[in-house]
Amino acid sequence: MTPAPRILLVDADAFFVAVARQVDPEGAGRAALLIVGGRPGSRGVVCSASYECRRYGVRSAMPIARALALCPDALCVPVPRAACSERSRAIQGVLGRFAPVVQASSIDEWYCDLAGTEALYGHESLADTARRIREAVLEATGLYVSIGGGTSRLVAKMAVEVGKPKPGSGATGVHCVAPGEEAEFLGRFQLAELPMVGPRLAETLARMGLETVREAQRWPEEALVSRLGERTGRWLARRVRGVDDSIVSPRERQKQVSREDTFARDLDDDDLLERELLRLAVRVSSDLRRQALRARTVTVKVKDADFRVRSAQRTLGGFIESEGAVLKAARPLLRQLRRKRRVPLRLLGIALSHFDADDRGAPLPATQLGLFAEPTASASPGVSRGGGGEGKGEGEGEGEGGEGLPFPEPTESERDRALTRALDRIRDRYGSAAILPARLVDPAHETGPRVEE
Repeated sequence: MTPAPRILLVDADAFFVAVARQVDPEGAGRAALLIVGGRPGSRGVVCSASYECRRYGVRSAMPIARALALCPDALCVPVPRAACSERSRAIQGVLGRFAPVVQASSIDEWYCDLAGTEALYGHESLADTARRIREAVLEATGLYVSIGGGTSRLVAKMAVEVGKPKPGSGATGVHCVAPGEEAEFLGRFQLAELPMVGPRLAETLARMGLETVREAQRWPEEALVSRLGERTGRWLARRVRGVDDSIVSPRERQKQVSREDTFARDLDDDDLLERELLRLAVRVSSDLRRQALRARTVTVKVKDADFRVRSAQRTLGGFIESEGAVLKAARPLLRQLRRKRRVPLRLLGIALSHFDADDRGAPLPATQLGLFAEPTASASPGVSRGGGGEGKGEGEGEGEGGEGLPFPEPTESERDRALTRALDRIRDRYGSAAILPARLVDPAHETGPRVEE
């Protein structure tokens, strides 16, 4: 008989808060009411808040000003980014001593596949192994983690929420679901709490009289298919019973590389905004190249002064990696968004996705440049892509040439790519500000401090 899968999800408790307290034991370490995300008066958002702050209604992604209005006595500190990265690597190192396969889901979450380790751990229960892992992480890093376990990633994800030792919960930090008990365990949740059940699907299910997992479990699979369609119906029927075929892999393929800045003041000047777009293009393209990737899809995101989030996206005919090509692809998208709604902007961002499948993290090949090589277009002409509505791409087929005309495709030669990699080497040696586009070193156009999102 094939042993049941043994999947754990390890979640660092209030990770950013815990690391901030370690970094500053005399300040953040003594503050019960702690918000991590930025200084008071900054225009950043809450990255994490202590459990004590959450009682006041403070939540992640909330503007710092709003969080402090709800909890005025809280200490507010910036995210200790370097320390968070170091602690994340340390936790993953501990997990690697226990599990043959560890997959980082985020900076503070890891899936572990313990299949085949039953004899190694004396056939102890999965919960006992989880408790030993929790103790080892605490001893090595001084940080607490919560661990959920079960026969699938889905069950482990839901179990860790039950296991978190929130004040008054009585939880111990570990909760594992035994094989065969998945459906009974999931029955306690609302459908909207299941991963990948978004607001639109939740509303559809509510109109069908389905709000809890238990209610959905009573429906035959074919009944769900008849109401939701073949794909969604069968997916949900499996989901509510804890069936999840996704595997734990040591490295998930990168889906997106992005950079965002919240400005010190709302910006409405087009020249200043395009200057900030250039700054982002330099940073995000550098991140792309560091991961040995090239991208085809470019997305520009804005947050208006009234906090409305909008984005526009285009997919190119070929792959790009240089900051110049990224800027040329992103600039018309920003102009498109500005034409759609002419208001001051609070935030600007660029995301790159749809990567070259041939690279997969391997070093990019060296290219011998011809002395008189001509630039070549990276792609054939294309049009912008996107869907309507807030938070989605707006304005299909709009470009610099006028309404309905295609955007011009950015060009990128091998010489361009070699130049950007040479710039990377200089910045690696002398610092990120060692060499910049001239437009970014003019202090007369400085927009003030920015908060990286």
